[in-house]
Amino acid sequence: MNLGNLYIVSAPSGAGKSSLINALLSDLPRSEVQLSVSHTTRNPRPGEENGVHYYFTDHDEFKDLIAKDHFLEWAEVFGNYYGTSLPMIEKSLEQGIDVFLDIDWQGAKQIKQKLPNVKTIFILPPSKAELEKRLIGRGQDSEEVIAKRMAQAVSEMSHYNEFDYVIINNDFQTALTDLKSILIAERLKHNVQAIRHQSLISNLLAE
Repeated sequence: MNLGNLYIVSAPSGAGKSSLINALLSDLPRSEVQLSVSHTTRNPRPGEENGVHYYFTDHDEFKDLIAKDHFLEWAEVFGNYYGTSLPMIEKSLEQGIDVFLDIDWQGAKQIKQKLPNVKTIFILPPSKAELEKRLIGRGQDSEEVIAKRMAQAVSEMSHYNEFDYVIINNDFQTALTDLKSILIAERLKHNVQAIRHQSLISNLLAE
């Protein structure tokens, strides 16, 4: 039985999802929590490392892995493939490590059909105005692109009720505490504790 939990975190662009996940990973040891590293057929960008940001592979190898049911979920985006390795996730979970997947609500739905026990978290902004402010503050997109991102955000946020947990990212530290609280609560469930502390519990219940 797996000791770790698999988490999916979804959010509209600008809600702070990646920042929260990165902060969580930096605060907790790698022996406790990890971000799943996806496979992709696209070329590495400057500064990206194989095995750290992605596992870079070619199209033939990726298609071979698809045929072998290696991926928990995969998709083709603009001619390149992206996929989540099921064996790698299972290995981490068996070691008691909580694994995070940073994917959208559609990917979350796909995975939940295969793994009903996956824990799902949706990050919401405190308001549309604040979300737009954050997108503008990035200084990366034109007004037209930001307008498209805002329209897409409304569509994405309509699926918040399909998730187990919802965090409002108004104050970053509060949202981070909320995220950590979910991990702690899941680790303290009796079925998890019964496995983690089997010897202790057996001794305590011995007559």
